[in-house]
Amino acid sequence: MPVVKEKDRKLRICLNEEDVPYEEEILRNPYSIKHWLRYIDFKKDAPKHGVNIIYERALKELPGSYKLWYNYLKLRKKQIKGRCITDPCYEHLNNTFERALVYMNKMPRIWMDYCQFIVDQCKITRARQVFDRALRALPITQHRRIWPIYIAFLKKHNIPETAVRVFRRYLKLCPEDAEEYIDYLTTVNRLDEASVRLADIVNSDEFVSKHGKSNHQLWTELCELISKNPQDMKTLNVDAIIRSGLKKYTDQLGRLWNSLADYYIRSGLFEKARDIYEEAIQTVTTVRDFTQVFDAYAQFEELSLSKKMEEVSTKLAPSEDDDIDIELRMARFENLIERRLLLLNSVLLRQNPHNVHEWLKRVQLFEGKPHDIINTYTEAVQTVDPKQAVGKPHMLWVNFSKFYEENDQIEDARIVMEKGTHVAYLKVDDLASVWCEWAEMEIRNENFEEALRLLQRATVMPSRKVDYHDDTETVQMRLYKSLKLWSMYADLEESFGSFKSCKAVYDRIIDLKIATPQIIINYGLFLEEHNYYEEAFRAYEKGIALFKWPNVFDIWNTTSRSS
Repeated sequence: MPVVKEKDRKLRICLNEEDVPYEEEILRNPYSIKHWLRYIDFKKDAPKHGVNIIYERALKELPGSYKLWYNYLKLRKKQIKGRCITDPCYEHLNNTFERALVYMNKMPRIWMDYCQFIVDQCKITRARQVFDRALRALPITQHRRIWPIYIAFLKKHNIPETAVRVFRRYLKLCPEDAEEYIDYLTTVNRLDEASVRLADIVNSDEFVSKHGKSNHQLWTELCELISKNPQDMKTLNVDAIIRSGLKKYTDQLGRLWNSLADYYIRSGLFEKARDIYEEAIQTVTTVRDFTQVFDAYAQFEELSLSKKMEEVSTKLAPSEDDDIDIELRMARFENLIERRLLLLNSVLLRQNPHNVHEWLKRVQLFEGKPHDIINTYTEAVQTVDPKQAVGKPHMLWVNFSKFYEENDQIEDARIVMEKGTHVAYLKVDDLASVWCEWAEMEIRNENFEEALRLLQRATVMPSRKVDYHDDTETVQMRLYKSLKLWSMYADLEESFGSFKSCKAVYDRIIDLKIATPQIIINYGLFLEEHNYYEEAFRAYEKGIALFKWPNVFDIWNTTSRSS
């Protein structure tokens, strides 16, 4: 009997006269959510114990009501807000969440609230277990609502082993978030797996960066990661990766070569790094890439020298090997600086092997080294295609022969000139220049008869009539109408030939109709000097017939003075 009285006393504490109508309603309609919620709303300002009892009574009758569970859990979290996480009330609420999930295990909102609540309590193992239970309980379509909380939890705590395993599961569902995983791996110094993952997304044509990064930017990050952390790279073949980038990103060769060299430097393989730098400066094709590689190479050699000098300076008695090592490093550095102009010239020639100016400049760089000069000229005349040449291709042959001439090797000079006359130049004037230079060389060596024979040979008529302006014909076939060649031939005949042979040259020029007013005048004056006045007047008449006003004016004036 006393027990009954005590129970009645507790009920009287929880109930009062205002509650009676609501109690009667729920007695009549115990399965009506609307009546329970109306009762709860009426008791919202009552002590929390009283409200909680009503919720518990309601959930006993309606355990499958999501609305009741959600509101109840929300109220309970609000009631304990601000308390220490070691307070027992947290564990009581944990138990309430567990009771709710017996019925609400397919409701993602309940799982999300429970997961976040456990995370806030800093219970790492239990939180992981709850997250995993949530993922197992919910359909796959709802997993995206759980994962963000799970990932944030992993990043918040220093649990790399757990995080790596969970991230791998996450990426099976959301492979587009690989960058987030890579960033995490980098922060926890798991650089080997970070590089592997980064390489995977770089090689994937389907991957689209959530941060708006291009494939090239991702590749640059990969190169920087693997080149600066060689001691952590266990899986990837760094050399092969960067070399594949050299083929793919030809606009960034300088940076990629430097990354590869930097990888070997940080690995302590200095000789291999030198080989990489040498390979780079021998293969790049732009001045920008060459400058980047050369500057890095020079800095590497300079630092290598200074480090060794500092190391030796700290020794009380440096050994002979130390001195030899310093001299060797100094020689390497000086040799690199001395080679700069030649290496740069090589870059420009790789860029355009038909650049005549750069070939001639290369010859100047080898001044005082006859063997290298001959090799350079030989390579140049074999490489340069006259039809693609930038500059005057015939100057290679001319300068080559002059080099032999200056070294008293006149026969070799003639051989070069002979070969130069058989080249398929683009312009007739280029071939004419070779013949003229050859004749001038013979004159410089006082071989006047040979000079005349050369020009006579050069001006021989072809076997069939050819139009001078017909580009389909070779320049050798059209050379016989070169005014430049005939003008020099006429000058040489006046100086070293006979009257008859000189007159024949001038007549041939007029017959070919390539004469200029000045040539007509020169011919007339030549005849007058030898007292052939009538012949001179006939030459002037031919000239007047060839030209119109105003070109004929000078010939008329000369004729008037002569008469």
